[in-house]
Amino acid sequence: MTASAAAPPSDRRARISWYLYDFGNSAFASVIYLAVFSTYFKQEVVGGAEGTRLWGLAIGIALFIVAIIAPILGAVADFSGAKKKFLLFFTAIAILFTGLLFFVQKGDILMGMMFFILAEIGYRSGQLFYDAFLPEVAGSDDMGKVSGIGWAIGSAGGVIALLIILPLVLVIGGTLIVRLSMVITALFWVLAAIPLVFWLHERAKPRPLPAGENYVSVAIKQVVHTVRTASQYPQMTRFMIAFLLYGSGVAIALEFAAIIGATLYGMGTELIIVFAIIVQITNVIGAFGFGLLVPRTGVKTSLILSLLLMLLVVAALYFNQSQIGFIIIGAVAGIAMAGVQSLSRTAVGLFAPPPQTAEFFGFFTMVGRLAFWIGPLVFGFVAAEAALWYEGQGVAIGPAEQQGLRLAVLSIGLFLVVGLIVFLAVNEKAGRAAAQIES
Repeated sequence: MTASAAAPPSDRRARISWYLYDFGNSAFASVIYLAVFSTYFKQEVVGGAEGTRLWGLAIGIALFIVAIIAPILGAVADFSGAKKKFLLFFTAIAILFTGLLFFVQKGDILMGMMFFILAEIGYRSGQLFYDAFLPEVAGSDDMGKVSGIGWAIGSAGGVIALLIILPLVLVIGGTLIVRLSMVITALFWVLAAIPLVFWLHERAKPRPLPAGENYVSVAIKQVVHTVRTASQYPQMTRFMIAFLLYGSGVAIALEFAAIIGATLYGMGTELIIVFAIIVQITNVIGAFGFGLLVPRTGVKTSLILSLLLMLLVVAALYFNQSQIGFIIIGAVAGIAMAGVQSLSRTAVGLFAPPPQTAEFFGFFTMVGRLAFWIGPLVFGFVAAEAALWYEGQGVAIGPAEQQGLRLAVLSIGLFLVVGLIVFLAVNEKAGRAAAQIES
């Protein structure tokens, strides 16, 4: 039995507060990526195909920074027993700069990129420590279920945040309401995070520092040690490589969904918000469904099914020509992406030795942020360059941008296919056994 399974079950309030945090921070993903700020930045702040490129660049910069600091942060948290402190610190940064996005207006490209990058760093770094609490609020036997429920509740939070914003957009409209939605998102996150401050208590205890060392030096040595001993965890290594690849495809779908809807199908802010709500609702269904599937089929089979479903989504998206079709595709994508993301988190929780949980989630975050760096950069570059190529062939600017974006959609499928091929080599039983030996 693993240490996480043997540990006393987390109290009900701690688990609820863990769920509610995801309920709040999912508003950030829904409003910033899926529905409002991404299209506002692309169309109003920048404009044209260059907006797509700069959006991908901003995401890439933020996540490259997170990828660098994540392993060290995870190791520091493991050694100092300070996951909660780090979680609250980065949450505060994310909430502050999300609210400050209100001040970004047409032409404020540098300000918009800077505020978004800082909010994104806080959001993604905070997720590292949030995910690292999973083995403390769930045992190995119900980790998949708890992860799925957390993901579903988080998606529900995204839906509610969008339902708060949608009436304001429909009744009042205008860019002021779009900017005000950033403040609403920040406040929504603050309220949802309050229970975690009081109810979630860290079980990990600080370990004494060796003479002449500090947390950063010990963390660096611990990270180096983990890299050097990676051969002890071949299944984790294979999984991380696969996650880097298929995660890049998922990153594109998540970060550019609103831009694709607006550019290819002419969807306005109101319809994009409705689209995002539908995606988040099906995300809830997907998270619950795949969470319940894990105990029956295992995490590997469940994850393969979610990746295959995602590939069907990409194929349909490439050939689709209508708004209704895009909305239906988005609904299916919500189910698939919930499975891919929540099951990937579950896999790390199952494959990581309990004493190194935060450290391994640090590597998971590093790889994930690299994926969210690589995917959007590739997509933004391909879409912008293809648009320029089509313009050079005599195609008008608008249609050229659309054709370039449609061509770039194929990059999503390429990342998913290669990632799936690598993931097929992962042995789930061996990965679980390795974690048990080290515990």
